[in-house]
Amino acid sequence: MTSFLTHRARVHDARLPLRRRHSALRTCITLFAPYGFRATYHHLTLSARIPRRLEADPDALVRAVEELHEARVLWLARAEEYAEQRRAAKRAGRRAVANPRPWWLRSRWEGPNRAWYDAPFRHPSLRLPEYVRRQNAILDGADLTGCPACGDERPLQSNSTGHGWVELCRGCAWVLAPCPCGQRHRFVLETPYNWKRIWQRAHMSDDGMPNPHWPADWPVGCGTGGLECG
Repeated sequence: MTSFLTHRARVHDARLPLRRRHSALRTCITLFAPYGFRATYHHLTLSARIPRRLEADPDALVRAVEELHEARVLWLARAEEYAEQRRAAKRAGRRAVANPRPWWLRSRWEGPNRAWYDAPFRHPSLRLPEYVRRQNAILDGADLTGCPACGDERPLQSNSTGHGWVELCRGCAWVLAPCPCGQRHRFVLETPYNWKRIWQRAHMSDDGMPNPHWPADWPVGCGTGGLECG
């Protein structure tokens, strides 16, 4: 089984070609992606300031993998606590899984974060460790204000599904009130985008800042509109 820590070490290894270190970062994201793979990658390009040309700032890859690693450590600790709680519950004869399921066990379609898979720009602006801490706190019964994902306290955004309405967080499109029909829907507007261009960081400049020449209808920041996978 591929090891997260093995690939993290490769990201740090300055002796390796930058493309190989970037590929190692990609593998780390496939193994742990709090926002889903594409949204997590997009988030890291912004938070770690990964430039379009990796040669302009090789250390950006290290910043990205360390943010991911910090979040993963928090998740591993809470996941082990949950596993021990489940073992104790089973020994006591309580085998039913609590609902809602822990945030890391939710499937793409049953989770309120499913809009991020259709629109990877709509993830929270929180650093990944902050997001994991927030989700862990909610799992432990904390009553947090604002959106459960990002804390945004603005009025909700209503979206029509054609026969009903859903309520989304304005900051990250977290589904706060699903469609009454219970069926699967896309919850964001469908705006075409090119994943290859995102992977190549066309939305970034060589100084690690968002590219000001990125097309106006292809937003570069978090919470700026829905995108359809290309």
